[in-house]
Amino acid sequence: METQRYAAIDIGTVTCRLLLADVAADGHLDILERGYAITNLGEGVDASGTLRPEAIRRVADQIARYRERIDAWQEPGTPPIRVVATATSAARDARNADEFVAKLAEYGVRPKVIPGSREAALTFLGAASDFPGETLLVADIGGGSTELVIGTAGHEPLLAHSFDIGCRRVTERFFHTDPPSAEEKARADAWMRAQFGTFFRKAADAGISLQRFVAVAGTATTVVSVDQQMAEYDSDRVHKHVVTRQALEAVAQKLASVPLAERERITGLDPGRAPVIVAGMLILQAVMDLSGQDEYTASESDILQGLILDDVRERWAQDAL
Repeated sequence: METQRYAAIDIGTVTCRLLLADVAADGHLDILERGYAITNLGEGVDASGTLRPEAIRRVADQIARYRERIDAWQEPGTPPIRVVATATSAARDARNADEFVAKLAEYGVRPKVIPGSREAALTFLGAASDFPGETLLVADIGGGSTELVIGTAGHEPLLAHSFDIGCRRVTERFFHTDPPSAEEKARADAWMRAQFGTFFRKAADAGISLQRFVAVAGTATTVVSVDQQMAEYDSDRVHKHVVTRQALEAVAQKLASVPLAERERITGLDPGRAPVIVAGMLILQAVMDLSGQDEYTASESDILQGLILDDVRERWAQDAL
């Protein structure tokens, strides 16, 4: 396979993200551009089971902007950019997901609404690509779900599960005061740990020894940007940054102890993420505690890289026939 230019789009419950990259014949990714926007597709979905018209419009408007960026990278005389797109938890839960997909098709983007198990596998494929040969716990904390995967990089996962536990879902279900009260956080914490616990008991029973805990997506990367007081987000500084338990607890306390209006002004925190970040911190802390790890490695490689690498593998398999 010659070098192929890709655009990967991940439409989550809270964010809509773009990755443009060239993929060489050996599968190496050369990242050209990243795009990120908080679109809150999953606003209200946990209670209503439907995507709101204004949420669909927000995502469609962002996809239109991404379409412009994709077209700008299309060079004359080169193969068409391959666009791979997915919609995850909010679209899975919504009765009107077909309407949403049809709307985005107007812009030449046709996301696949994938099950949680598929999301977990693609996330692991992307995140593990940076840690060859290591046995990893990969956690993807999203707005509507959290994927936990254990496996050795370069191999199929040993254990994987997608939980309907995400920072927006937890916020809407449990938090009704500003900032969330100790009682609200305790109820949310007990609810999520009861579900996560089964996964980690299975890992312990299987005798799996972890070498690294890798956390992807906005909650995990926000901890780094807040801890490092990044006035402007820097992907290179965030990627592979190791966060200790003490650093995580300090950031969580800083974010959870102030009301939303003050939280929005904290350096390193995207104001659009401020309403759901306390829940995200709670999820991340629960995973760290239950896994027995004292630190995690933040990663910018996730389902976006996984989407591209998975498509490359499929094309290689077809070429081999």
